[in-house]
Amino acid sequence: MAAAAASQGPRKTPIPAPTPDSKPAPRPELTPEQQAKYEALLDKAKAFTEIKCDKEKDKSGPLTDRELSWLTRDCLLRYLRATKWSVDDAAKRLLSTMAWRREYGIDDFTPEHISPEQETGKQIILGFDRQGRPCQYLNPGRQNTDASPRQIQHLFYMVERVVDMMPPGVEMLSLMINFKPSKQRQNTSVPVSMAREVLHILQNHYPERLGKALIINVPWIVQGFFKIITPFIDPVTREKLKFNEDMKQYVPEEQLWSSDWNGDLDFEYHHEAYWPALNELCRQKREQRLARWVAAGKAVGESEDYLTGGTDVSVTGFEYTADAKGISEKGGEAEAEAEAETSVLAEKLAGAKLEGETAEAQA
Repeated sequence: MAAAAASQGPRKTPIPAPTPDSKPAPRPELTPEQQAKYEALLDKAKAFTEIKCDKEKDKSGPLTDRELSWLTRDCLLRYLRATKWSVDDAAKRLLSTMAWRREYGIDDFTPEHISPEQETGKQIILGFDRQGRPCQYLNPGRQNTDASPRQIQHLFYMVERVVDMMPPGVEMLSLMINFKPSKQRQNTSVPVSMAREVLHILQNHYPERLGKALIINVPWIVQGFFKIITPFIDPVTREKLKFNEDMKQYVPEEQLWSSDWNGDLDFEYHHEAYWPALNELCRQKREQRLARWVAAGKAVGESEDYLTGGTDVSVTGFEYTADAKGISEKGGEAEAEAEAETSVLAEKLAGAKLEGETAEAQA
């Protein structure tokens, strides 16, 4: 397969799975006190019946299946850790996040709406680090639009797709930021108000999601900014920031982008191939998760390991077996099928583009 890929030139589609050697960090065991607090929060979450939206009251209403399936065991634990194990604060933040998701419309953004922001590949989800965390590349130098609400929507749309891509045992991402400037577009600065909004959303509605932030080609002005704020950054967060290091120690070289990152992965961004392939792969993974959640009885507090296929045993005790449609297979079969499907999709897209170009030339 590697030889065939090489003959076809650079990769143009996402990578559906980590390397076999990439192993998620083991989750810490809960203490008896933490387990009791988790169970108290779970009881509160099971009692959630309605989402109240203060900014857009017409969006208030009963919880949907999508929202109930979002309330996993691991999600509840992330909010408990983020609130220093305060059950009441975690419950309030969970409700606040669900209200924000409705008002912001995070689950309603379509690939077509986001596509204009993505055309230059200024954000790319590609490969996994040594702990199996998906890598999300940010390329500010590829900025192609002016500041607008859709720019922020693009960022969080991609964060949601990163979550879709997380394999069993993984709940964090690796953020890969390349500050290499672009010759085409000089103004890549972000308004302060927009930066504040992004930070507010990340801190309040995506807690415990950052595994590492790997940063290269840092300009002196940004480097100076980081030096100024470093004393004020939480030590745990500070340890996650890595500047201009040999990134192969964090990401396997075969899944590390060769462009500026010195990896072995030959990848070129072609919007016509990458964008539909990414969205189709993520759609498949969401459908697999939902199928498993429904099959086990739609439990609030379901295990994300079960939903992503890391185990076939639900927190309810239900044991999942793939149905006749083969919606969710064990082991690496699903990843292999997804790899094949994305490759076929890319080939079809490339062929369609070639046919269109030929038709134009003949005309």
